[in-house]
Amino acid sequence: MRMRVKTSLIALLLLVLGMSEGRAEKSFKSLVGNVPVGNVTQTKPLLVPYITWGGDMATFYANGGLQTKVGSIFAKQGLQLQLTAGDNFTQQVRDYLAGKSPFLRGTFSMMGMASEVIGADSRTQGMVIAQMTWSAGDHMVIRTPMKSTADLKGKTIVLQEGGPHVGMLDDILNTAQLKWEDVNIIWAKDLTATPDSPAEMFRKNAKIDACFVITPDMIGLCGGLHNTGSGAEGSVKNARVLVSTADLSRSIADVYVCRKDFFDANTELVTQFVAGYLKACEEVLDLKKQYEAKGSPEYMKLLQLTQDIYGKTVIPTLEEDAHGLLSDCTFVGHPGNVAFFTQKNNLHGFAAFHESALNLAVNRGYAQTQKALLPSGIDFNSPKFIKYLSKITVEKTERFQAEAVQKEIEELSAGGGLDDRTIASFTIGFEPNQMEFDANKYSAEYKRVVEMADKYGNAVVAIRGHSDPTKTLLDLVKAGMGKGIVKRSGTTGNYNYSLNGKPMDLGAIPAMIKLIEAGYFDGAGEANPRETMQAALNLSKKRAEAVRKSILGFAQSKGIRFDASQIQSVGAGIREPFIAKPASMQEAMQNMRVEFRLLRVSAEAASKSDFDF
Repeated sequence: MRMRVKTSLIALLLLVLGMSEGRAEKSFKSLVGNVPVGNVTQTKPLLVPYITWGGDMATFYANGGLQTKVGSIFAKQGLQLQLTAGDNFTQQVRDYLAGKSPFLRGTFSMMGMASEVIGADSRTQGMVIAQMTWSAGDHMVIRTPMKSTADLKGKTIVLQEGGPHVGMLDDILNTAQLKWEDVNIIWAKDLTATPDSPAEMFRKNAKIDACFVITPDMIGLCGGLHNTGSGAEGSVKNARVLVSTADLSRSIADVYVCRKDFFDANTELVTQFVAGYLKACEEVLDLKKQYEAKGSPEYMKLLQLTQDIYGKTVIPTLEEDAHGLLSDCTFVGHPGNVAFFTQKNNLHGFAAFHESALNLAVNRGYAQTQKALLPSGIDFNSPKFIKYLSKITVEKTERFQAEAVQKEIEELSAGGGLDDRTIASFTIGFEPNQMEFDANKYSAEYKRVVEMADKYGNAVVAIRGHSDPTKTLLDLVKAGMGKGIVKRSGTTGNYNYSLNGKPMDLGAIPAMIKLIEAGYFDGAGEANPRETMQAALNLSKKRAEAVRKSILGFAQSKGIRFDASQIQSVGAGIREPFIAKPASMQEAMQNMRVEFRLLRVSAEAASKSDFDF
């Protein structure tokens, strides 16, 4: 079992539970209270907060425990640290303002919530010094029937007030092009393991359509990432995961923030801390690989240390819970920090996250005004990193195997499982005989595709070309009547058809396709519906690929870098018309479309690297 327990922002959760249609939340300033700003005077040991998350296991490893251990990575860097529990993020901010610790530890969206408070004084303005990880262990569980994120409109959703899922919900609403006002929110007091947590509220209240949960709760509700709840053993019947950070892999970014006055006076110390953390990430990942391949005593020591720090209530077992906690996060390492802070037009970089976090904080009422968070300006290409770390030139390769992805999409289409894997979808139309797709004409749609692909780093955007079935059906009728197996009765516009004496519904496209593929209409002369249907499929594939190339060119023209293997083109042909028997060109045009589907694909279709950057 994978596990993510992030009980941060507990002090934020003070509002009375109840329905709310997108209302603004309580300001972060009111929750923190009036805390006089003080100087950081204690530096030996220097207090560093941690939260309950796999990324912090690298911090434990680097420090050798809560106190810096002789011979540890941080000790060799000349640091003397005391790691302190920081799951209460509001208290973290109080300690930060008072000068007890110069650091904050949380997600980027949490830093955005606190930005107005910490930015009110130039001494405590937040400087983001490092990105640690991306989450892969947070989930939106829904009750069926819901086919995609667009179906969330008007639905009731429960999540923890002010927790890490606030930003995740915002990303999901953006994916569906919905607003907070389009959904009904119930705020839960706790994240997990209480009656006032989203999982328990979802389980007990059938009027709640969706909930945000961590991995253990997700497994309890539906049985696993790709499973559907049966209603047995505490699961919720028909519950399933609609969106997970296993796919929405660049939504929850965990970071360290440092006070500006402390950073300016202790740049060398802070740089050594960041370098030591990145070194620990490298070594922890190597130990994890050893453990998974043949076992590792050193890795088991880290798992034991994690259980000792968090306690057996949070981490009951080592090989399932402690290992699962680490497995639920994706480290970014040195390459990820270089990309996060310095790569231009990086849709999951500092500038993009900074804008979205501050906008969210103001729009949801956590802040009244935007107070900037600052990038630290640490030189990740200095000798302090380049000569110290071993994984600095990791090559970014294509994540998805085109042949495997296309085969999986085609199998899902044929087997009727495509909707269950769909996160979001939309279409564009085209004219008869159109084979070129101008990026200027479709720029809004292309921008949406590129942004979805980037945010959902572990999902695929399938570009599916669709054709109108009219010509195939006309040839079917001509061929069938020519062979004497199809009879027609009635008048123009109101014909009825029969096949070998039995009624035949031309609007039943799947049935017509089966008849064509079975050879019923072969050998009838010029009218050959099998060839017509195949030509429509080939043309739909060509159109889908033309759109894909146009999107890649659009991204390149904007200087946007993303994994091109995430966008795959396939043809659907005539199989899924909006209008099976068009009565006019206007109706036929509705079938002539290119569809974009954001899809979860199997692990076998993707490859993994040490870091996600």
